[in-house]
Amino acid sequence: MKKNNLIISEFLDDAFNLKSHLVEFLSIKECDLEGFLENAKMNLANLHPGDVLGNVSDFYTDIVGDRHLADLAAWHITSKDYIADTLKLQQRFSRDLVLDFGGGIGTHALANAMSSNIKHVFFVDINQTNRKFVEFRAKKLGVENKLTFCRTIKETNIKIFDTIVCLDVLEHLADPASQIEIFYEIMHSNSIALFNWYFYKGEKNEYPFHIDDSLIVENFFEKLQSKFLEVFHPILITTRAYKKFK
Repeated sequence: MKKNNLIISEFLDDAFNLKSHLVEFLSIKECDLEGFLENAKMNLANLHPGDVLGNVSDFYTDIVGDRHLADLAAWHITSKDYIADTLKLQQRFSRDLVLDFGGGIGTHALANAMSSNIKHVFFVDINQTNRKFVEFRAKKLGVENKLTFCRTIKETNIKIFDTIVCLDVLEHLADPASQIEIFYEIMHSNSIALFNWYFYKGEKNEYPFHIDDSLIVENFFEKLQSKFLEVFHPILITTRAYKKFK
């Protein structure tokens, strides 16, 4: 397994070979990749049907297609310094059995799989394309034996996790408070959960798939404060670390 500083360096170099993985996985020409990524956020936002969407999960399972990969990839490439800081935070707390919930294109799951502190990573994402892409990436990077791919937490068959990583996900859920209560139930007293959120649709509705209902958000913070205690870390990012109240 690789040393932590080498993992960060490799991510900053090329986001773990992300562009080459996209080209091969999607069977597109390298010369077409930049255009594919350039308008990713706008293309994804334009797909959202707005208030007529009955079930939030439907957007990520049936509607987004390859555009979700493009949006996530563009974010990870253009915001590498920020993502690298979240990887540093992850290295600070991650150990043993890890749940990566809503893991997207797999940056954090792959980085954890590269670490000697981790026994196994359970990558959970409702989007089948995401799961297949990260499984493809894991094989390319030689860490497939440390990753299991599931659609739901229940499919992992693990009752308690030592680490939970849930980044850039909670704002996409219809009931984020219920989700962190589920996390609470699958943690022990020494487990650490890493959360962030962005309950905001943007100035020009560029994030129509984000939840911003005031009652839902207030309920989330009430649940968070009743179930979890924040653990200080010195990295200046929006991601926070939490443990259970004893």
